[in-house]
Amino acid sequence: MEVMSQLDFRHHFLIAMPAMADPAFTKTLVYVCEHNEQGALGIIVNRPTSLTLGELFAQTNIPMDELELHNRPVYFGGPVQTDRGFVLHRPVGQWQSTLTINNNLGLTTSRDILLAVGAGLEPENMLLTLGYSGWAQGQLEHELTQNAWLTVPASEQILFELPSEKRFLAAMALLGVDYASLSEYAGHA
Repeated sequence: MEVMSQLDFRHHFLIAMPAMADPAFTKTLVYVCEHNEQGALGIIVNRPTSLTLGELFAQTNIPMDELELHNRPVYFGGPVQTDRGFVLHRPVGQWQSTLTINNNLGLTTSRDILLAVGAGLEPENMLLTLGYSGWAQGQLEHELTQNAWLTVPASEQILFELPSEKRFLAAMALLGVDYASLSEYAGHA
């Protein structure tokens, strides 16, 4: 008998279904950075906060020379460790504390990446979130069986080239699904 291999949703989007019970995840698009037998870690990529990069850098005493980044939003990445910054970026680079997601993408939590961003250096593309979304062992798999999420392989173009308000529907389009058609079935699981 063949043993079923562990599901791995790393570098996938989780698209919150209309019936999502947790208000922290209503209409969210989550990018999964890590998924293994211990659980999963992702960041919400379509929920900007009122805080800008310029304000965050000022609060943390990091110089911001790159004026075009000054008004970029900081995102709500999820309900876990909301006092901590998480930088999703490409290229991966060489930072003090990086989770390598694939050959192109990394998730960094060390201050050195912020110093480089403020100075206008690498990384070329980035999203900064406060907090992350986490699932304990088997929790994400359970939520998937409860139809809380749709999954689709992630697109770096959606992450870095689309404005946040277009990311959710663009991820739905990857599946060929219209969100409005799903709403009819909310609560009829």
